[in-house]
Amino acid sequence: MKTRSVVTMAFLLSLTAGVSQAGGDAEAGKARSAACAGCHGVDGNSVNPEWPNLAGQHPGYIAQQLSYFEDGTRENTTMAPMAQGLSQQDRDNLAAYYAGQKVKTGTADPELVEQGKGIYRGGIASKGVAACMACHGPAGKGNPGANYPALGGQHAAYIVGQMKGFAAGNRKNEAAIKIMKPIAERMTDEETRAVATYIQGLF
Repeated sequence: MKTRSVVTMAFLLSLTAGVSQAGGDAEAGKARSAACAGCHGVDGNSVNPEWPNLAGQHPGYIAQQLSYFEDGTRENTTMAPMAQGLSQQDRDNLAAYYAGQKVKTGTADPELVEQGKGIYRGGIASKGVAACMACHGPAGKGNPGANYPALGGQHAAYIVGQMKGFAAGNRKNEAAIKIMKPIAERMTDEETRAVATYIQGLF
C-alpha cells in the first residue's frame, strides 16, 4: 500500500509540473559548453564517476537544475559559480546541446546487477520502496513531461551520492524530495549500490 501511495504521488506531481520547455540553440550551447567540458566531458560524458553524465538528459531537467544552482536552491560549491553567469537562454542552449548527445552506457557489477534489477523494476514492497521505473521508465529514459530525469547509463557513484543526499535531506530543492527521501532512507547501502550499478548498465 505504501508503494502504491508513492507511485500515486509521482503521478500527481507529474500533472502539476510546470517546468519551462523553451527551445534552445544546440550550436550555441556547444560553444558555451567549453567551460563545462573539464568536468562533464566534451560530449557530456564525464570521466570522473563522481560527476554526472549530461549527455542525453532531458533539456527541461538540465535547464531547471542550472537555475537551481544559480539561485542557491540546490547547493553545490562547484556548480554555483558556474551557473551564476548564465542567462535563461544560455541554460536553454546548454540543455539543447547536451540533450542531443549520446550517453555512453557503463557496465553493471555482475554480483549486484540482479538485485539492482529487482529493485529498479519491482521496488522493495516490504519497505514501501516503489519501483524506480515508475518514474524513470523501464529503460531509464525518464519522463520529460513530469521533468523526471533520464538515469540510464548514469555513473553508479553519482547515483549513490545523490541517493545519500536525498536520504539526508540535502537534496531539498524540488518536489522530487517528497518522493525520493522516503525511498532513499529506507534502502540499505547495498541496495542503493545494487540499483545504482544496474542503472549504470541500462541503455
